[in-house]
Amino acid sequence: MGDSDLGLTESVAIALGGMIGGGIYAVLGVVAGITKGATWAAFVLAGVVALGAGYSYNRLNADSESRGGSVTFVQGYLGNTTLAGMVGWTLLVGYIGSMAMYAFAFAEFSIALGLPASLVGLPTRPLVSVATVGAFVGLNLLGARSTGLVESVLVAAKVAILVGFGAMGLVYALSYSPEPLSLGLGRLTTPGPIVAAALSFVAFQGWQLLFYDQERIENPVETIRKAVYISIPVAVGIYVLVGVVTVTLAPGALASHPHVALKDAARTMLTPYGLGTLGAVLLSVSALFSTGSAINATLFSAAHFAKGMLTDDLLPDKIGDADAEGAPDRTIVLVGAVTALFSAVGSLGAITSFASLAFIVVFGAMSYLAFRRRSGAVSGALPALGVVGAATFFPLMLWNLYNREPNTFFTVVVVAAVVVAVELAYFEREFLEEAVERVEPDRVPFPGSS
Repeated sequence: MGDSDLGLTESVAIALGGMIGGGIYAVLGVVAGITKGATWAAFVLAGVVALGAGYSYNRLNADSESRGGSVTFVQGYLGNTTLAGMVGWTLLVGYIGSMAMYAFAFAEFSIALGLPASLVGLPTRPLVSVATVGAFVGLNLLGARSTGLVESVLVAAKVAILVGFGAMGLVYALSYSPEPLSLGLGRLTTPGPIVAAALSFVAFQGWQLLFYDQERIENPVETIRKAVYISIPVAVGIYVLVGVVTVTLAPGALASHPHVALKDAARTMLTPYGLGTLGAVLLSVSALFSTGSAINATLFSAAHFAKGMLTDDLLPDKIGDADAEGAPDRTIVLVGAVTALFSAVGSLGAITSFASLAFIVVFGAMSYLAFRRRSGAVSGALPALGVVGAATFFPLMLWNLYNREPNTFFTVVVVAAVVVAVELAYFEREFLEEAVERVEPDRVPFPGSS
């Protein structure tokens, strides 16, 4: 194995790093707000659908002549450049939404640590979110990137903190708390856990970043296959543990300020030992570390993903230089700017919904592609699980947004319509150019045409 090759341990760390930490700190409050004690069931359901999608990705990757992810699969198996490009754009929007979600959570925990509610007469939360994104854009422009070993250590620390949080929370709930563990069994017969599972789906997308980094992975097909099947169940287990503890120990915090409820749960569980304040501070610092590293890793991966699309002429040349060494600077800046805008003007619920919808669409499409290539009961059942899950999550999420946050619903619909219109205008530009020329021969060249 070469110095730059990543083995199974590092691959699992990368996959878990994309899920654990930033995801749980950002989505827990949103999920618990919908399904309360049955939060654990939402995470289990989302994880099961993610496993179906993970199997589909592994199957498509093993059968593909060229290594890659969603865009490569569509190009290789369907030969449809327009569809491949639209999948790629959708994924890029999903990555931007994920980073905005992490930046939102980073700012919330910064305020929980003592920052004032406003700075220079402006709300602190958007200012901190934008500044945080800007800082990580600067780091990526400088070429900052953790190695596989460093990533493994960082992820091990994040996992240890959350497992420790969950274990101590269980001890408190079973030994000190007057209330029993809150499992919300009565809610399992309602649509709430399914809607919450759809909203939490963005917290299960990190594993698919491995498919865009295969040149650095030893024996990539087999290593990635194992890493996906290890990382998703581990993430589900940690999310379930943290969710049960937080809902049980901090129900009031989840109602009043859900974005930082983990901090209040940490304070509660350590109060019997006289360490309540320390626990809250340590949990908040851990949240800053986790969400910050999630922004950095996702920005790095998204910029390199965009570079691959530039190479395949699936993005306009003005977005970046496909021949640049590493991720193009212009691409990093543009992705960071859109992320900062999302984090400044969006609510956490809206950002989470938007990002989850993007990944539901793409993961469902890849599951369908794998289902079409099935060759047996197992190879058909697991992709079908991904397809059915995505087909169920998508309308339920829209229904939930329409009923609970109608303004967010219409915003998401309008933004999605604009994105699709721009995608079609770009990928069908030659057809549009020919149509315009037939009507108006002496026209200005169509944007993006050669």
